[in-house]
Amino acid sequence: MLIEFTVSNFLSFKERKSMSLQATSIKDHPDNPPIITERYKLLKGAVIYGANASGKSNFVKAMSTMRRLVLKSFEKSSTQDLDITPFLLHTGSESEPSLFEVLFLVNNIRYRYGFEVDNTSVRSEWLFEAKKNIEKPLFIRESDGIEVFPTFKEGKDLEEKTRDNTLFLAVVDQFNGTISKAIMQWFNNFITISGLSHESYKAVTFKMLENEDQKPVLQNFYNRLDLGFDDIKIVKKTFDPNELPKDLPEALVKQMVTDFEGKTFIGVKTLHKKYNDKNEIEMLEEFDMRSQESSGTNKIFNISGPIFDVLSDGGVLIIDELDASLHPLLTLAVTKLFNSKEHNLKNAQLVFSTHDTNLLYYGNYRRDQVFFVEKDIYGASDLYSLADYSENGKKIRNDSSFEKDYIQGRYGAIPYIGDIKTLLNKWPEK
Repeated sequence: MLIEFTVSNFLSFKERKSMSLQATSIKDHPDNPPIITERYKLLKGAVIYGANASGKSNFVKAMSTMRRLVLKSFEKSSTQDLDITPFLLHTGSESEPSLFEVLFLVNNIRYRYGFEVDNTSVRSEWLFEAKKNIEKPLFIRESDGIEVFPTFKEGKDLEEKTRDNTLFLAVVDQFNGTISKAIMQWFNNFITISGLSHESYKAVTFKMLENEDQKPVLQNFYNRLDLGFDDIKIVKKTFDPNELPKDLPEALVKQMVTDFEGKTFIGVKTLHKKYNDKNEIEMLEEFDMRSQESSGTNKIFNISGPIFDVLSDGGVLIIDELDASLHPLLTLAVTKLFNSKEHNLKNAQLVFSTHDTNLLYYGNYRRDQVFFVEKDIYGASDLYSLADYSENGKKIRNDSSFEKDYIQGRYGAIPYIGDIKTLLNKWPEK
């Protein structure tokens, strides 16, 4: 489970900013209790608000970048870049490394893992373990070398096998280290997806629909959302060049035949009831999911696989722009899955960015689950929670009208557009 994520000097985040999922002492929404462990009370997720270009997506991108570096680090050659962009709007930060750090629980043991990287190398790296309250180092990597402590025997003698652009944790995992393997598995279940570019995630949905035990769960979810179809059929088809449009250039046809000949493509058909003049069901009509269903239906289908995969494994799901193309009730339905005792038996967590202010009222989110991102005049993003926000030294009350107050700019993190009437009057005539 995720306890805290921290980033600094990455994209629009200049200073060190952290999102903590440790529950505070507030008593908001007793129907949405925190996850209770031996030593922690952890939130089931968080929602991030902010104006366009405020840095919401950059915070999610920081999470996905850390995951990518951890899971893909060992695959890089010694000459490959790490694809890191620091905060570029300050002369001092552009040459400094970016920092990523995460606190999390594995088998009730708390780990703190992090690193500093630039585009070509790992500048520093560290891993700490806390079986009780005292945190002990497992390894610390600095510019002059890697110090492996006795409690991390699996890392011994692997220091010299670690390239400058490779994470030491990934190297130890390649040699079957027990602790490193458990941490890598945690990162494998730390899933980040885009709510705007979600086409690639449907492979997970396909896999679940082909599983006879998992398909009913997804189908029941679709039925509850009333998406308009009665069933789903997976269609597998071998590439047939005769089905290509007749007006394609000959050179393109030849290239496609070369690339796809013999390959199998997977498609989705939605099944709809077809009626006769007496309003009796005659048959089920097949619709092509991609071309005949709405963009919202396609999105729900594509991301439903990752959603239920994380729910079944108890991982962490991060979604950027969850509400894009979705009706507010569909967005609410997704978020409520993670607050559901029926569906979230493994204490999965959901963190997402959105512009859907309805969730501030209907989502049953505690104040410590609501975060705002706002840029300052120097182009640097700030991150703060509603629970930490105060006015004249006083915290926001739990009976405040959060949605109305946010729209009116009380908490910041909204676009400043001035007087809308003035804007309309000045709009140039076409």
